[in-house]
Amino acid sequence: MSFRDLRNFTEMMRALGYPRLISMENFHTPNFMLVSEVLLWLVKRYEPQTDIPPDVETEQDRVFFIKAVAQFMATKAHIKLNTKKLYQADGYAVKELLKITSVLYGAMNTKGVESADPSEEDTSKFKFDLGSKIADLKAARQLASEITSKGATLYDLLGKEVELREARAESIARPLEINEAEKMMKVAIDCVLEQVQKTKDMLNNVALDEANLEAKIEKRKLELERSQKRLQTLQSVRPAFMDEYEKIEEQLQKQYSIYLEKFRNLTYMEQLLDDHRRTEQEMFEETANMLRLMQSRLKEEEQHLLKSGNNDDSDVEIQEDEGSDSEVEDRQITKQRAAPETLLQGRAGARIVGTMQGGDTEEDEDSGDSEIDLDEDEDDEEEDMEDDSVEISPSKSSHRARKPEPLEESDNDF
Repeated sequence: MSFRDLRNFTEMMRALGYPRLISMENFHTPNFMLVSEVLLWLVKRYEPQTDIPPDVETEQDRVFFIKAVAQFMATKAHIKLNTKKLYQADGYAVKELLKITSVLYGAMNTKGVESADPSEEDTSKFKFDLGSKIADLKAARQLASEITSKGATLYDLLGKEVELREARAESIARPLEINEAEKMMKVAIDCVLEQVQKTKDMLNNVALDEANLEAKIEKRKLELERSQKRLQTLQSVRPAFMDEYEKIEEQLQKQYSIYLEKFRNLTYMEQLLDDHRRTEQEMFEETANMLRLMQSRLKEEEQHLLKSGNNDDSDVEIQEDEGSDSEVEDRQITKQRAAPETLLQGRAGARIVGTMQGGDTEEDEDSGDSEIDLDEDEDDEEEDMEDDSVEISPSKSSHRARKPEPLEESDNDF
C-alpha cells in the first residue's frame, strides 16, 4: 500500500460519482463493510443488471461474495483480482479495487472526450495552452510531493505530542532562576567572543600568508627572467670547441666507414678461405678413394693371373706366366712406392685429379707430371682392360688426354 494508490483511488471514486466520501484513513485498519460496498457499487456500475447477493454478515457469506465478484470481473471485464487481498479489506485491497476503478475511469474519460465537440479554434487554443503549461505542471507535481512529505512529517510529530506535552508542562512549571540564566548567558557570550577572536586571528594570518606568497612570487618571477636572459645569451654564443668537435666527428665518420669496408672484406676473405679449404679436402678424399680402388683392382688382376697360370699346361705358357707374374709384382711394388709420393705432393698444395679413361694423360710443361701405366698383353682375356692413371697437377685447367703410348715404353718406365 502506498499513499499514491490511496490518493488515486479516492480521486477516481469521486470522479466516477460514488455517493459516499472515502477518506484515506479508512483503510489503515481492515474495513470489510466498506470494501464490500465499493465492490458492489463498481459491479453495478460496470453492469447494472448483474445479480450478486449483498449479504456479508457471516464468514461464509463474505467468502461467497468475494468469489462471485472475482468471477464476474474475470469473465466480463477480463480483470484478474486477488481474493486474499480483497478479503483482508485493508490497504492491500485498495490495489485490487484500483484495477476496476482505473478501467471505469479510463472509459469515462474516453467517452467525455468523444462527446465533446468543440470548434477547431478552441481545440488549437487548448493544445497551445497545454504545451505552454508543462513547466507549471512539473512544478505543481513537485509541490504536491513536498506537501505530502511535509504532511507525513507533521503527522509523525503530532504523534509524539503526548510525550512532549508533559515535558513542556514541566519546563513551564519549573521556576526560572535568574542567576543560573545569567551564568549560562555569560558562558555563551564568552564562547562567542572566543570564536570571534579566533576568526580575527585567522584573518590576520591569512593576510600575512598572502603577503609572504606575493613576495615569493615576485622573487620567482625575477629568477625566471634572469634564467631566460642567460639562456638567450648561451644560445646566441657559439662554444669555442665546437669547430674541433665537428672536425673530429667528420673524422670519426670516415674512420667508421673504413672500418665497415675492411670488416666486410675480411668476412668475405674468410668465407673464400673456408670454401677453398673445403674444396681441397674434398679433392684429397677423392684421390685417396681412387688410390684404394686402384690397389684393389691390382690385387684382383694378380689373383686372376695366378689362377690363369695354374690352369695352363704348356711350359712355355708357364714361363710366360711366371714372367708376367714377376712383372705384375714389380709393377705393384712400383705403384705402392709412387702412391705415397703422390699423396705428399697433393698435400703440399697441388690438386689431384684421377681419371678412369684408357690410355695415358700428359700435363703442361710447367707442372711436375708423374705417369703410371699398367699394361698386360700376355693373355687374351686382358686385351679389353684399360689402364688407370693418376695425374697430379697444381691447376685444374692443365689436363689434356693424348693417345696411349706403346706398351714397351710403359714397361721401360719401370
